[in-house]
Amino acid sequence: MSTEQAAGTRTEALLALAEQHAAHNYHPLPVVIAEGEGAWVTDVEGERYIDMLAAYSALNFGHRHPRLVEAAHRQLDRLTLTSRAFHNDTFPVFCRDLAALAGKDMVLTMNTGAEAVETALKTARRWGYDVKGVAPDRAKIVVADGNFHGRTVTIVSFSTDPSAKAGFGPFTPGFEVVPYGDIDALRGAIDDDTVAFLVEPIQGEAGVIVPPAGYLRAARALCTERNILLMADEIQSGLGRTGTTFACEHEGVVPDVYVLGKALGGGIMPLSAVVANRDVLGVFRPGEHGSTFGGNPLACAIGIEVIDMLRDGSFQRASAELGTRLLEALRAAALPQIAAVRGRGLWIGIDLVPGAGEARAACERLMERGILAKDTHEHTIRLAPPLCVRREDLDWALERILDVLSTSGT
Repeated sequence: MSTEQAAGTRTEALLALAEQHAAHNYHPLPVVIAEGEGAWVTDVEGERYIDMLAAYSALNFGHRHPRLVEAAHRQLDRLTLTSRAFHNDTFPVFCRDLAALAGKDMVLTMNTGAEAVETALKTARRWGYDVKGVAPDRAKIVVADGNFHGRTVTIVSFSTDPSAKAGFGPFTPGFEVVPYGDIDALRGAIDDDTVAFLVEPIQGEAGVIVPPAGYLRAARALCTERNILLMADEIQSGLGRTGTTFACEHEGVVPDVYVLGKALGGGIMPLSAVVANRDVLGVFRPGEHGSTFGGNPLACAIGIEVIDMLRDGSFQRASAELGTRLLEALRAAALPQIAAVRGRGLWIGIDLVPGAGEARAACERLMERGILAKDTHEHTIRLAPPLCVRREDLDWALERILDVLSTSGT
C-alpha cells in the first residue's frame, strides 16, 4: 500500500465510523482533526488548517491556550466535581469575577448555552410573576425572527427556522416573534403580560446579521419604559468576539440579563451562565432550578482564567483591529460572486450571489486550501477565527479566501 493510500485510509475509516454510529444531526466537513494549537489544527493525516470558525466562538482564545490548559491541569490535580450539594473553592470566585466583568450582582451557572437560555426564560417568567405582578401562566416573552438560541423543545418553539422545528411539536407557548431590527414591531408586541425581550445583539446562525444602528439603544429604552427585562444572548457575540467584551457595548447598552456560554469555558469545558442583578436572579429559591455539573470546580477554574484574560482588553483590541482589516479587505475586493459582507470584530458573514454555488461547496474548497470555515443558510460563509490569530496568518487565509471566491463555480 502506498503512503497516499495509507493516509487516506485513516480519515475514511473514522468518517465511516461516525457515519455508522453517530446520529446524523450535523453535516460536518470531511476533515478529522487530531491536534490543535492557537488558531491552527492538524488532521489525522498531518495536514494543517487555519481554524476560521473557532467552534462557533467557543474557542475565542484558540486551541489549548497555555494559561487555560495550565488552569485546567491545576484543578484536575485537586478537585473536579462536588455538585451544588456542597460548596467548592472555585465556584464563588468565578461568580464574583463574572459578576464584576458584567457589572452585575449575581450569577447562575449552567453548562451549555441552551441551558443558559432556558434558565433566562425561567428567570424572566418568575420575575414577571413575583416582581412585575403578571397573572399566573400568562407571561409572554418577545423574541426576534431569524433567532438562534439553542435546540431544546422550548427554544425551537420560537425559532423561525423550519429545519429546527419540523417534526418536533407540540411546542411551548408564551412567545411572540417580531422582525429583527424593527423597533416599531417590538413596541407593538409588548403588552401588560410581557416580561422580557430576548435578543442576540448580532445574530450569528442567521449569518452574522448586524442590526440597524440605534436598534439596541431603542430596545433598551423601550424595555425600561414598559418594565420588561432586556435579555441579551451573548453566547456567541460576547467575551471579545466583536471587539468589545460584550456586543451590547457597541451601542452603550447594558441589558438586564446577560446570557453567556461558549468561550466562557475556554474551549476546554462546557460552562454557561446567566448574569443579572439581585432584583432579577434573586427570585430563585433552593430547589427551583439547578444542574449537577453547573458551577463544577474544573469549569469554574478555567472560567476564572478566561475572565482574567479579558481584563486588560488585549483580546478585544485584537478582534477589533484584525476584524476591521479583514472586513475592509473582503469588501474592497468587490468580487462579483459576493453579494454582501457583514460583520463586527472577528465575526464576518459572506453572502454569495445566487448562481455562485452553495456556501457548503465553497467551504469544501476552502478546506482543500487549508482553511476551515462553515456555511449557514446555504448561501452564507461564516468567518470567526480565534482572537489570538496572528496578522500574518489572517493575511495568508484572506489571500486564499479571495482566490477561492473569485473562481467561478464556488
